[in-house]
Amino acid sequence: MGRLFGTDGVRGVANSELTAELAYKLGQAGAYVLTSETKHTPKILVGMDTRISGDMLEASLVAGLCSVGAEVVCLGIVPTPTVAYLIRHYNADAGVVISASHNPYEFNGIKFFNNKGYKLSDALEERIEAIILDNAEKIELPTGEKVGRKIEIESSLDDYVNFVKSTISGDLKGLKIAIDCANGASYQAAPITFYELGAEVCVINNEPDGININKNCGSTHIEQLRKFVIESGADVGLAFDGDADRVLAVDENGNLVDGDQIMAIIGLELKKQGRLANNTIVATVMSNLGFDIMAKREGINIVKTKVGDRYVLENMLENGHILGGEQSGHIIFLDHNTTGDGILTGTQLLSVVKSSGKKLSELASIMQVLPQVLMNARVSNQNKEKYLDDEVVCGMCKELENEFKDEGRVLIRPSGTEPLVRVMIEGKDKDYIERRAVELVKVIEDRLG
Repeated sequence: MGRLFGTDGVRGVANSELTAELAYKLGQAGAYVLTSETKHTPKILVGMDTRISGDMLEASLVAGLCSVGAEVVCLGIVPTPTVAYLIRHYNADAGVVISASHNPYEFNGIKFFNNKGYKLSDALEERIEAIILDNAEKIELPTGEKVGRKIEIESSLDDYVNFVKSTISGDLKGLKIAIDCANGASYQAAPITFYELGAEVCVINNEPDGININKNCGSTHIEQLRKFVIESGADVGLAFDGDADRVLAVDENGNLVDGDQIMAIIGLELKKQGRLANNTIVATVMSNLGFDIMAKREGINIVKTKVGDRYVLENMLENGHILGGEQSGHIIFLDHNTTGDGILTGTQLLSVVKSSGKKLSELASIMQVLPQVLMNARVSNQNKEKYLDDEVVCGMCKELENEFKDEGRVLIRPSGTEPLVRVMIEGKDKDYIERRAVELVKVIEDRLG
């Protein structure tokens, strides 16, 4: 974690932590770092979600970008993956998204993409931080005709929708789909995409007012969609987060189909078609053990990374894999886009439902989701990295692993932002693993608190 940048850009309470002044400086430094090698007027795309603070931050960010001579293309309210795709489609030099993803409306964030549509490396983020916080490099500001300007493109949403539609063969006619847009960036793009693909579309939470983004809706509050699917008689439900880079599904019975299950369904279809590169899916250490059991049975390799989509993407790029993601529904299809894309993921999933002729519940049953218990042990900040050195804690973890054999596991890891050690225990008996998790949390707090 950097001094300004977290795991997904710069994020904080708008107008308090993420101020207009900081947005201006991020625009200046970001444009300078990302376009200093270009010999032409750099073109930078800017998109945002539906938060009330978006207009304020966009104005400051655009001013910063223009102050270093960039041509700024404002896309308006669009999903994060729209920006990642359009950078390549419009031959731009960089892109910026103003969004705090699944966080409440009072938060906002700024994240950058390079000219290939990928999020920035740690080194580039550190260079931007050093310019803002340490004056490490002097930015020469142009004057006269070399000052940047802002333009707007009205076709951005249509261009993205057409791209998503092109990633499947055929259409979605005959399917009834329920969508929860989280009052966020997908509120136009998702219904248009599925309607144009021929599906019958029922929509909730597509009336953003600036302060209702993610409020008891979307992928972080799946209950509303589960109820809506049953009431509307839909075949499939899709719930997006605020910036639509992730999606969770609901089957026709109202049961959750999470990111692991979505990757299992699509991964098996790709394998059947001979299109699953290296016969491998990249997941994180938080993926359900049921995912590993499914993969072993079906002859698919699972590669595990640290938690975070940037680590999944890193592994995919290094090793030539095309499918990877997280349990949260942040799924990357490198054949199509460079970041998690909820609408693209939903389209791929619905295509399998349509072509297979099976209900989503039947497709999802390929993987048994084992119960997972997540708990936090509160420890002192200086001790949260020391759990691996404590013989008692390690001994208890090993004892539990031996007890579970291949039918459960224990995972403990430090929080990136708080004085906590996160404990996850997985197994077949939920009551039992809850009891053991409480015991392990107490031991960690006694030893490292």
